This record gives sequence, C-alpha cells and structure tokens, in this order.
Amino acid sequence: MKGKAKTRRHLTQTQFIVYGFIAIILIGALLLCTPIASRTHTATPFLDSLFTAVSSTCVTGLVVVDTYVHWSLFGQIVILFLIQIGGLGFITIGVLFSLILRRKIGLKTRGLMQESVNTIKIGGIIRLARKIIRGTLLVEGAGAILLSIRFSFDFGVPKGIYYGIFHSISAFCNAGFDLMGVNGEFNSLCDYAGDPWVNIVIMSLIVIGGIGFVVWENAMQPVYQVISMLGTVMIIWFGGKNVLGTGWTFWNVAAFSTFFSCYKKLAVTLSLWVISSPKRAISS
Repeated sequence: MKGKAKTRRHLTQTQFIVYGFIAIILIGALLLCTPIASRTHTATPFLDSLFTAVSSTCVTGLVVVDTYVHWSLFGQIVILFLIQIGGLGFITIGVLFSLILRRKIGLKTRGLMQESVNTIKIGGIIRLARKIIRGTLLVEGAGAILLSIRFSFDFGVPKGIYYGIFHSISAFCNAGFDLMGVNGEFNSLCDYAGDPWVNIVIMSLIVIGGIGFVVWENAMQPVYQVISMLGTVMIIWFGGKNVLGTGWTFWNVAAFSTFFSCYKKLAVTLSLWVISSPKRAISS
C-alpha cells in the first residue's frame, strides 16, 4: 500500500494525463467488447474494440468496422462519449463535473488543466475551462440543429436529430466517425458530396474545432469589433429605410428580424466571453 501511494504521489501531471487516457481507452474497449455493443449481439474481438476505442478517444477517424453496420445504438453512444472526452480532454470533463457539483477546484487540478490545454499561465485557467465548455456546447449545439434539420428530411425526425448530434460532435472534435453506413457500408458522406448545407456545416465545425479555443481567444478579438460595427450599420440601414417611408418587403422584415435576433444573442455571448477572458483575470 505504501509503495502504491508513493508511486501515485510521484506521478507528474503529464503522466497523470497519459494514464488517464489509457484508462478511458481500456474502459471504452471493454464496453465495446460486450454483446450489447454490436448489432448482432455477439462479442466483438478485443483487438477490434481496442482499435475503435483508441481511434475514438484520440480522434483519428480510422475504423476496422463500419460504425453504423457493426455497432448498436449502445456501441455508437460509447464511441460518441469517447470522441467527446478525447476532443475536450478528460481533465476538462472533470472540471465540468466539479463546476456542476460546486466543488472547490484545487491547485493540482488547475495545474492538470493547464497541462491539458497547453497554456502558459495557470491564472484564469478555470475561467478558460468555462469558456471552452460553453463554446463547445454552443458550437456543437448549433451544428447539431443545422444538421438535424437536413437529416430529418432523409431519415425522419428522431433519427435525423440523433444523426445531427452525432455528426456535429464528430466533426467538431475532428473525429471522422459517421453513421452513413445506413446508405452503404463505409459510405461516409459521399451521398452529400453535392449538398452545400451539409458540407458547409461540417467544414465549419471541423475548422472551428481544429483551431481550438485558445487560438480563437487571441485571434477573434478584432472580429468582435467588426461584427459590432456591421451590426450597427445594418440596423441603421434597415431602420432608415423604414423611417424614409420606402417601406419594407416581406424579405426585408424576415432578414432584419433574423439578423437582429442573431446579432443580439451573439453580442451578449461575446461580451460575456470578453468579460470572463483569462487575460483580464489574474486568478479565477
């Protein structure tokens, strides 16, 4: 017991993260091995399950079996959880649960979080974690809604929503997993090659998730000002047309209402992000 405790105390932050990922991969592989995880209700060979768990957690997108054809709903959900944990990092997931449970986050956890997201300063790291979690929910949620609308036409509403959520998370985490085996084994998104809606949403999710929030935090500050200026110009333009009596067509009303609603929500969200920026906080 003393030897184990001594070993645990001497684990570096990097070692803890590595061992944590190994544990998550093994748990995922064991779950995928169970008969309930496959469509045929037979146990999947451990090597295939381990490969899928590694690919999901490390978001590489390589598969040895088709995700839709081989895995049951349970298996697909296990893969989806592994993708999300791998994309966000299990330390970030742990911080999320601590925030939900209102538990105090100690210096050791903050150090692990700093190592996990590869930032220079530990000050404001919990604020950054909140921003990452909020941003992930916002982007993945928006992607899921847009994809669900499109997929509902092809697969019906329930399956369309599920497909929208799965592919939004997979694209944002750059995982490369898909459920389009329903149209043919290993078909991927080939059937949507000429669909601008699906292509633009998927590409946007991949780029936003691939760049990462730390980079977006530093790069997007000037964009906030541009969005604010453009929003003000649009509001003055449409408002001025109405005041001058030129009248609004149905399209003007629809465009203005949609834009103003999105602009208001975006402005509020971005202002909260800027206020809670780790650059303005020495500690959280």
